[in-house]
Amino acid sequence: MTKLNWYYTRLAVSFLNHRGAKVRAAGVHFQDTLPLAAGPDPHISCKILFLEVSSCCQVPRSPCGSSRGEGSHGRRDELTPLFWFLPRHSSVKAEEAAGTAPFHLDLWFYFTLQNWVLDFGRPIAMLVFPLEWFPLNKPSVGDYFHMAYNIITPFLLLKLIERSPRTLPRSMIYVSIITFIMGASIHLVGDSVNHRLLFSGYQHHLSVRENPIMKNLKPETLIDSFELLYYYDEYLGHSMWYIPFFLILFMYFSGCFTPTKAKSSMPGAALLLVVPSGLYYWYLVTEGQIFILFIFTFFAMLALVLHQKRKRLFLDSNGLFLFYSFALTLLLVALWVAWLWNDPVLRKKYPGVIYVPEPWAFYTLHVSSRH
Repeated sequence: MTKLNWYYTRLAVSFLNHRGAKVRAAGVHFQDTLPLAAGPDPHISCKILFLEVSSCCQVPRSPCGSSRGEGSHGRRDELTPLFWFLPRHSSVKAEEAAGTAPFHLDLWFYFTLQNWVLDFGRPIAMLVFPLEWFPLNKPSVGDYFHMAYNIITPFLLLKLIERSPRTLPRSMIYVSIITFIMGASIHLVGDSVNHRLLFSGYQHHLSVRENPIMKNLKPETLIDSFELLYYYDEYLGHSMWYIPFFLILFMYFSGCFTPTKAKSSMPGAALLLVVPSGLYYWYLVTEGQIFILFIFTFFAMLALVLHQKRKRLFLDSNGLFLFYSFALTLLLVALWVAWLWNDPVLRKKYPGVIYVPEPWAFYTLHVSSRH
């Protein structure tokens, strides 16, 4: 123990002797295990001052902290300013590594359900509901779905982070959530206009300038405005939406490890959710054109699993659910690309090495054109 920490210990004991009644009333007790009159000694153990928070002292939970072990140590800044001086011991990290969260059936179910209804079902509802109910100069029912998605998804992500057995960096979480909401809101506006153009004959499998309704547009500089709108929708909005989304999922995944191999299994309910979850992520990767981001995230997860396995740490039920969902997504994307590999029209719209057609481009080319 350094000389500075010895003085901090002396200060703590003096403070507790002076305000012992108030401290004990708050449920905090101290135990002086070694004499403190001999001056600073490098051999003095860190157990000189033992702080114990009793069960009557309820410490508020950190919004991005661990949900385990808070009854014993909690947040230092919620007790008294004196404890800011006390060094943080490695016991917190040890508890976090040993803690294993149960499968979050409620959160994963709500997360999957709202993804299917509010994201995947958004353009479908836009086509199903009568146009008279939602005129072209007003927000469509899909826009209201998107607004609900922009509110519910960040809330569920924050609740998921709260249940992480590992304390995650709060600043990174907050910045990611803010960026996610901003990107999803940008996408809301661009996607709303682009989907409303379907009623005017816009074809998603063609570029903006190649669309028939754009060729007769006067003045031609208006086409530049629609290309800017398309850029906000498909590039800027998707980047600011999906990069923090996958970053948050990866940070949560990094805490889903347990030293007990017996706990590295999924309940039956989790197995049932893997298929709809993986199928939704297939839609997200293909329609959002984020295959590079997805494959980078998946291989980062795989590398982390192999690295932790060398330390005899295994994925818990939540980590297995997320990993298997992504693995199923990768398989579905591969089958999707193989099926449309020789499509000449889609090949023209998606040139280059990475060829992942959008489902809505396939719909306007092969489904809606027949009707």
